[in-house]
Amino acid sequence: MESSDNPVLEAIYARRSVRTYTDEPVADELLYEVLRAGSWAPSGLNNQPWRFAIVRDPSVKDELAGLTRYAKIVRSANVLVAVFLDEDSSYDVEKDRQGIGACIQNMLLAAHSLGLGAVWLGEILKNRDKVREVLELSPGLDLMAVVALGHRARTDQTSSRRELGELIVKEC
Repeated sequence: MESSDNPVLEAIYARRSVRTYTDEPVADELLYEVLRAGSWAPSGLNNQPWRFAIVRDPSVKDELAGLTRYAKIVRSANVLVAVFLDEDSSYDVEKDRQGIGACIQNMLLAAHSLGLGAVWLGEILKNRDKVREVLELSPGLDLMAVVALGHRARTDQTSSRRELGELIVKEC
């Protein structure tokens, strides 16, 4: 089967981490569709432990930019989505973190399918408590990532992956 015959596989193979954006605003309906897609990720016991903080304010983005070496991406994105684990809804932290990874992947695929660019920023986690303070959120929210979103400044990105034979450690 060709991946072009399957829109899900096509989106998976075509999606790229986008780090440069135009000045065009991201419409609310597109942003909320990205968040909705994230919310449909699987989670243990369907506890849906993810919570989102939407950041558009340039002064708040600037504060967050000071907490990561990816400051240029943070400042240039039209919108940031800080993704948190709600500790009050958690029943198994490891499973919930895996679920939030699936949530973020859904968000990235949705952004791609809607013509947006996005990147998953994890390096900022070294300052997770400071991010929560900047956003004035409760200590029961643990930062898992920041997703930068915007309209792509470039569309010519390419990527490659290892051959499956390098990744399969056993087949019985």
